[in-house]
Amino acid sequence: MEGAMKAFGYVRVSSKGQVDGDGFARQEETIKAYAEKAGYEVVRFFREEGVSGTKGELNRPAFQDMMEEILRNGVRTIIVERLDRLAREYRIQESLLIYLASKDVTLLNASTEENVTEAVQSDPMKKALIQIQGIFAELEKSLLVKKLRKARERKRHETGKCEGRKSYAEAAPDVIREIKRLRRKPRGGGRPLTYREVAEELNRQGLKTRTGKPFTGHIVQNILQ
Repeated sequence: MEGAMKAFGYVRVSSKGQVDGDGFARQEETIKAYAEKAGYEVVRFFREEGVSGTKGELNRPAFQDMMEEILRNGVRTIIVERLDRLAREYRIQESLLIYLASKDVTLLNASTEENVTEAVQSDPMKKALIQIQGIFAELEKSLLVKKLRKARERKRHETGKCEGRKSYAEAAPDVIREIKRLRRKPRGGGRPLTYREVAEELNRQGLKTRTGKPFTGHIVQNILQ
């Protein structure tokens, strides 16, 4: 569907025995039909297999995978067959709706053709809860960043190095030894090999850089600096 907005479909069945039934197929067909009518392309379905509608987001593997994908790839719309497929218990349903809204994710109900997120945000009390959840999410992120920064600083203080890409000395010590050998001045006199000549010899030996590319004089020079 060229030019269509992209969305994910979320489908759920409550018991393992329903996984092989027609529950998923029925939900997906309803979602696809509504998506086509509303101008959406469902790029992927997330199937919650045998998870009760009373379970929150922490006990929903497919829901968690979907949110990770949403936060990573830019799709911001979810379509469900009905709200009870999102959650059957009202308290859990409301919690998930507020969570999605706080992440700026739109939830659409295929059966009623309702923009559920829009309806939630029009309720002043629920809108306040969305804002509060968003604030706490930012707070959690800030605390995590601060915690990771302190951990990096502590490791750097203890070892002198933290994170980042491994140096050639750590990742490819054999290559370093060979470069240094090739760069030594010959015992019988003469000049040492240039960086370019060292690179040519490394390539002749079939050695590669960490990215799998041939060596160049510039790369050899940078490694030794």
